[in-house]
Amino acid sequence: MNISAPPIHTRHRGFDLLRVIAIYMVMQIHTGELFVRTLLRTAIVTALLSLAAASGQGPKLINGYEPKWWKEAVVYQIYPRSFKDSNGDGIGDLPGITSKLDYLQKLGVNVIWLSPHFDSPNIDGGYDIRDYRKVMIEFGTMSDFDQLLAGIKQRHMRLIIDLVVNHTSDENKWFVESRSSKTNPYRDFYIWRPGHTAADGTRTPPNNYPSYFSGSAWTLDPETNEYYLHFFTAKQPDLNWANPKVREEVFSLMRFWLDKGVSGFRMDVIPLISKPTGMPDLTPEQLKAPPNAYANGPHLAEYLHEINREVLSKYDDMSVGEATGTTLAQTNNLVDDRRHELNMIFNFDAIKLGRSDFGLSQLGVWTLPELKAIYDAHATVLTKHDWDTVFLSNHDNPRIVSTFGDDSPAMRVPSAKLFETMILTLRGTPFLFEGDELGMTDYPFKTLADYDDIAVKNAYKALVDTGKISAEAFLTSQAKVSRDNARTPMQWDSSPEAGFTTGSHPWLAVNPNYKEINAAREESDPISVLNYVRALIGLRAHSLAFVYGDFEDLDPQDSHIFAYTRTLGSEKYLIVENFSSSPVSYTLPNGLKAANLLLSDIPGSHEADVSTLDLAPWESRIYKQ
Repeated sequence: MNISAPPIHTRHRGFDLLRVIAIYMVMQIHTGELFVRTLLRTAIVTALLSLAAASGQGPKLINGYEPKWWKEAVVYQIYPRSFKDSNGDGIGDLPGITSKLDYLQKLGVNVIWLSPHFDSPNIDGGYDIRDYRKVMIEFGTMSDFDQLLAGIKQRHMRLIIDLVVNHTSDENKWFVESRSSKTNPYRDFYIWRPGHTAADGTRTPPNNYPSYFSGSAWTLDPETNEYYLHFFTAKQPDLNWANPKVREEVFSLMRFWLDKGVSGFRMDVIPLISKPTGMPDLTPEQLKAPPNAYANGPHLAEYLHEINREVLSKYDDMSVGEATGTTLAQTNNLVDDRRHELNMIFNFDAIKLGRSDFGLSQLGVWTLPELKAIYDAHATVLTKHDWDTVFLSNHDNPRIVSTFGDDSPAMRVPSAKLFETMILTLRGTPFLFEGDELGMTDYPFKTLADYDDIAVKNAYKALVDTGKISAEAFLTSQAKVSRDNARTPMQWDSSPEAGFTTGSHPWLAVNPNYKEINAAREESDPISVLNYVRALIGLRAHSLAFVYGDFEDLDPQDSHIFAYTRTLGSEKYLIVENFSSSPVSYTLPNGLKAANLLLSDIPGSHEADVSTLDLAPWESRIYKQ
């Protein structure tokens, strides 16, 4: 039976509640599959809210929140180049993803976020787009995309894709025209300036903007003898959003993909589309954190509202912005549902804890109270009109267990489980990155040749080749923070190249630990990270308290234990996590007792109805109170 849950939206006011309940009863008899139960629960909630809206009676909110499918979702990010290769060329592709949809359905995720699949020279991992309406040739064809989307829908999941519209590839037809002459109709699609000319004829850029990927954010183009702006590589010129024709082109390509059936967008570096007024030189203080100066320009709200009005509001979609340079205090300016702009954003306070957000990043010292303070602040600052995201990984960051946990052989499994427990029980829509559910670790990078990332190569030229830092210090730092840690191929089994490809030369080397860490091995292990994450997602799907429930940090200053509750009406859950490689005996504050133990990442845990918990290293527990 193919049943699609209707979106939670007031236009569906004639929904037949009795019919939904009847279908639910039938399906409960014939299947026990989690995705069906979750789907039908959402359908019933939808029907009740729709009928209430139609009659003007009954509750329209859940704990003050407007229910939405994307608030209840668990999102799984796929970096297509690294997920699964179907043709043996060493590069992941769309048919490879399609072949693994049953795996994702069994995991329990609701939404797949696909990193860029568009036609691209692939200078920056596909984030340099040549043609927004074509598929990258290494990934397959548009027919392959359509088959992938159909397979996702058949399994009652949704697909969101990357929207990369701060910049394009320099091979995009718009830029090819733009750079051809100063009078070309596409000239104002990008940002051009003459720069400065000294008395001796020396040319210098229009201002001192640095690129995210080292060097100046301006490149002199010999064709017209002017500079163009690129916050990222010189092969990624920034679009001029002040030009209404640019905005209309963006709206058109968004409609193209939404009409195909995708359910929304992850919007790449979206706060950068509005440039600072006049673009003056950055001050010395601003140069310490250029993203903060680049982001949230004077017309950002105007542009986002226009995106919403012209496109997003006409679909039952999901929008999440990559909010580089955006503080927590600025978040509701982007996501407050009364503003009609974005649904949610990625705030990087947690994922960047102890790290620089610009330039040569290094892992620093951080404490658990600092991490808890970030989530506490989110719960305090964000209102019932704002929605949050929860994540500690993506294609731009190293692996969770190696960065925040303990990836030693003895502690990798429990610490990987602990962080998934936290992500899937905190307030906001959780985002998992491919391999998180296996506890994949960072790659043992040694030499510059081990890397593919353009950011690493550019930084090496800017820092090592100029003598500003030693090669040893640079490579030691990059091994811990490089984006390539997340981009190594998915570890499917113990066959050669981890089952990622039938070829012998994957585009990026497989982590040598794939024989110990792979999906096939974890599938057969009842206490694996994979099976634990499945149980976590299933637990979250069974209670709206993990979605709309209030969050309370019970002990903000404890240096080893993160203990918090999620409460929705009379339903309450207690989550206790030991962020330590040592056992901890912990007494709950305020005379609280841990009641009924539902889940622990350590086999054999059984303590219940107690106020003092003896927690194993990296143990996390979930109690029903």
